[in-house]
Amino acid sequence: QVQLVESGGGLVQAGGSLRLSCAVSGRTLSTYAMGWFRQAPGKEREFVGGINRSGGSTYNPISVKGRFTISRDNAKNTVYLQMNSLKPEDTAVYYCAASAWSSGTIVVVATTLYNYWGQGTQVTVSS
Repeated sequence: QVQLVESGGGLVQAGGSLRLSCAVSGRTLSTYAMGWFRQAPGKEREFVGGINRSGGSTYNPISVKGRFTISRDNAKNTVYLQMNSLKPEDTAVYYCAASAWSSGTIVVVATTLYNYWGQGTQVTVSS
């Protein structure tokens, strides 16, 4: 059974930075493409970054592009989301997720293609 545990969330002022971590256990991290999502109250879950199995390709949507960076350390079985220039609208619960769907080179974007999810970590950005 694959388990994902996020950490690193908290309260930060607008313009600040946070780095989220996602520790994966139960199976080798390199088996999965990984992604980060967020969900604010009353809103749908939103994709904020993805990385392929090797870490050679990443993708961020326009809403966070240039501010959020996803990375992975397969040796440590950990995925990261570096968030800079945070805005109040970035306030949400952030989730990491693992996808067994990809062939290895693909960054997975669709929520429905992710098989495993963490419990989430709260990020609050004050104005």
